[in-house]
Amino acid sequence: MAGPSHYIMPRADVDRPTKVLIVISPYYKDIADNMLAGARAEIEAAGATHETVEVPGALEIPTAIGIAERMSNFDGYVALGCVIRGETTHYETVCNDSSRAIQMLGLQGLCIGNGILTVENKTQADVRADPADQNKGGGAAAAALHLIALGRKWGAAKQGVGFTNDILMAGKSDGSTTA
Repeated sequence: MAGPSHYIMPRADVDRPTKVLIVISPYYKDIADNMLAGARAEIEAAGATHETVEVPGALEIPTAIGIAERMSNFDGYVALGCVIRGETTHYETVCNDSSRAIQMLGLQGLCIGNGILTVENKTQADVRADPADQNKGGGAAAAALHLIALGRKWGAAKQGVGFTNDILMAGKSDGSTTA
């Protein structure tokens, strides 16, 4: 029995060169490889370039994105990993904390597609990771690309909004500003 259908937005239009960092935890290597294939295919189809870095687990993904944002020049990020429920509460900690940290980075203006799967079992993960099935890796890449395009659209509209140095300098012949 198939699940409910959902709308998939058209591919993002990246109007100039775009560089995306894929941060992946290969804790479950076969699942990670499928998600990575889907993400790379989506990024390349949009005409963007990408680099990939691996981190030990889902909790390290937001930290790696934060480091890259401070020390490199990426336009956006794709977070890929998988957390499968186990016998302890560690599952909730990893799911909640990695998701919360990615959300906080996004609220600071980073363009991140969150593809960290949180599932009950490996079968669910396999279906979601498969590029020929749910393709959550490709979906996370598409989300990052859409956010990049949105940021560029709004980021370009800086003229005439708010106060600029020219307004503060108006009427001052000596070049000093009003305080």
